[in-house]
Amino acid sequence: MFATRSNIALVTLLACGILCACENKQQRASNTVTVNQHPAGNSADRLVPSGLDKSPMDMAYYPVEYPKMKMADKSIGAPVARVIFSRPQKGGRTIFGEVVQYGSIWRMGANEATELEFFRDVNINGKTVPKGRYVIYAIPYENEWTIILNNDLYTWGLKIDSTKDAFKFNVPVARTNFPFEVLTMEFAPADKGMQLVMEWDSVRAILPIKY
Repeated sequence: MFATRSNIALVTLLACGILCACENKQQRASNTVTVNQHPAGNSADRLVPSGLDKSPMDMAYYPVEYPKMKMADKSIGAPVARVIFSRPQKGGRTIFGEVVQYGSIWRMGANEATELEFFRDVNINGKTVPKGRYVIYAIPYENEWTIILNNDLYTWGLKIDSTKDAFKFNVPVARTNFPFEVLTMEFAPADKGMQLVMEWDSVRAILPIKY
C-alpha cells in the first residue's frame, strides 16, 4: 500500500502536535516550584532546628495572674512587680552546696540575668527600693541567702558589674516538704505587701516586700 499525500500530511500534523505537547509539558514542569522547595538555594533550606531550651524563660506577676485580671478589668492599673527568669532543672543533682556552691555568686536562673521589676516604690527589710527594673542574683549559704539588686541590665549569666549593685538583703532559707524539679519564682500575698518566693531542689527562700 502506498501512502498518499493526504495521509503523509495527516501523520506530519499528528507528530507535530505530539511534539508540541511534550515541549509545553516540559516547559511547565521547568517553571514549577513544589511546596517547601526554596528556589536559588534559599538559606532557609540550611537552617537546623535548635530544639527546646532546657531552661525555658518564665515570668510571674504581682498581683498573681495580673494579665488575666487586666483583661477582665481595664481599670485595674499597673501591677506592683514582676520577675523574669529562666528555669533550670534539678536533673537528679544536689543543687545547693554542690551545683550552686555556698558563698559563690548565683544568677538565680539560667541564660540571661534574672530581672525583678517594681512598678512603684517598695520597702524591703526597712530599705526603700525605687520603682524600676533590676537584675537580681544571690550568694547562697546553708542557712541564708544574700539577695542582690543590681543596675547592670541586659546581661548574660553572671557577667554582671558588681560596682552597679544597688541593694543587698539577707533572707533566711528553709527546707521544703518535697524537692522542686525546676527553679520556681512566684509572688504570694503577705502582711502589708507580698513575698517573692524562690524554690529549687529542697530549699525555699523568701524576700519580703512591702508597698
